[in-house]
Amino acid sequence: MTANGWDVIVVGAGSSGAALAARTAAKGRRVLLLEAGPDYRSAEMKDVWRSPNPRLALLDDAASEELIWPDVNAARTDSQEQELYWRGRGTGGSSAVNGQIAIRPPMADFEEWGALGCTGWSPEDVLPYFARLEDDERFGDEPYHGRGGPIPVHRMAREDWGGVDKALARACAAAGYPWTEDVNAPRGSGISPYPINSRDSSRVTVNDGYLEWARDLDTLTVRGDSLVERVLFDGDRAVGVRVIHGGVVSTEHADTVVLSAGVIHSPAILLRSGIGPAAHLRDLGIEVRQSLPVGQGLQDHPLASVIIPLTEEASSRTPHDRHTNVCVRWTSGPGAPENDMMFVALNENVLAMGSATPGERLGSYGVWLNRTYSRGVLTLTSTDPAKQPLVRERMLSDPRDLPRMRTGVRELVRLALGPETARITTGPLKAANRELFAALDSDRALDDHLLATVVDTQHGTSTCRMGASDAPETVVDSGCRVLGVDGLRVVDASVFPFVPRANTNLAAIMTGELMADRLT
Repeated sequence: MTANGWDVIVVGAGSSGAALAARTAAKGRRVLLLEAGPDYRSAEMKDVWRSPNPRLALLDDAASEELIWPDVNAARTDSQEQELYWRGRGTGGSSAVNGQIAIRPPMADFEEWGALGCTGWSPEDVLPYFARLEDDERFGDEPYHGRGGPIPVHRMAREDWGGVDKALARACAAAGYPWTEDVNAPRGSGISPYPINSRDSSRVTVNDGYLEWARDLDTLTVRGDSLVERVLFDGDRAVGVRVIHGGVVSTEHADTVVLSAGVIHSPAILLRSGIGPAAHLRDLGIEVRQSLPVGQGLQDHPLASVIIPLTEEASSRTPHDRHTNVCVRWTSGPGAPENDMMFVALNENVLAMGSATPGERLGSYGVWLNRTYSRGVLTLTSTDPAKQPLVRERMLSDPRDLPRMRTGVRELVRLALGPETARITTGPLKAANRELFAALDSDRALDDHLLATVVDTQHGTSTCRMGASDAPETVVDSGCRVLGVDGLRVVDASVFPFVPRANTNLAAIMTGELMADRLT
């Protein structure tokens, strides 16, 4: 430790924080990694979380209570009530509880990041870090891929796909969607096998890939069950954090403080530290240190689905078979953003990693809005760090989103009613999707249905947006430095300018990798 304490304190051991802490410690800097959930070694992870099918753990109360925040809730749209928002806790963060999807955003996202003032985040800047993090068993020798990195990338053989996977691929191929073997190619589009972060049919988390080897370094200390209340300052410089561990309050000091606590808890820590919208802070009696739009830009992918009653043959699966193996990235129409939509197959009735009804033979096709413009908001309900913030995702609230979502749902229904899907279907689709089918012929009725029923995909981003320093929506600059203060950065998916056109895990890991090289 330096005279001031640690060189770097990293708050949060999830996808970004674990990568950042491990790489920074490997460079010789003394790092304290604080995690609000439990710390555990790889060998101690419950086998149910290793399964290719996350449903098993999500329906296991003991497993879920350990690694999922039990009281983080969100209202998906302005028409919906608050419900559980799946977020991981403990070393590994959400990489320990997600659907194990190792998909990259298309490079068009990072072209747009650059246009928004995120200097140093162009495709040429980020591609080496995507390659560095991965061990792609099939495409690792391609110049834009990597071999030997901490996170394995596997693709399920087509003959091992589930019945819904195969049907969606057949239906989309018959409709003219192209086949793309590698959706992680820089401009991958069309029907593709999902890349999966697993090895030998077992989940690999950032705890496994990064922290397990880094724990042998004498420069890294990991502490679990350590809830950070707020950042400590000396004038305009962050100098440490106030931590609650076992009911005992303590302080830790460092030259640099990095918040990697995720889309919900990084902004919450900033707000409790006096960094956020001034009026909101004053309402809570928090002294305003910097007035910034913390919590104001939340995004996630809204997902709608068509339920498919499955034949016995299509639903014959073992408990550990994957819930999804195929995706279709596509563009909704002329003038729409490239690859603004995503189809996914769900081999059982598991919607956005939610619950399934045992014994039912139900699958579904899903469509999510891959490039979304709607913005939600996160606000504190209390200055108590044990109280969760209020999260309103406000999905489909931007007028640019609902028309494209309607297009996606109607296309999904067309595919579901086609002969390729009929081969796996038992019983009429209209009966299984009564409310959806009743709304299809009216834009207003379909809008109302979508606002009442869409779910998110747990791809939350953008509550501490990165951008040009003079842009009104910016919280951190291109170096992930919080505007107006020194020594404080945010490095996780909360800094993304918008939710990428992909699942967020690999992009979050890439962010930790990249910033480990830029942390000074």
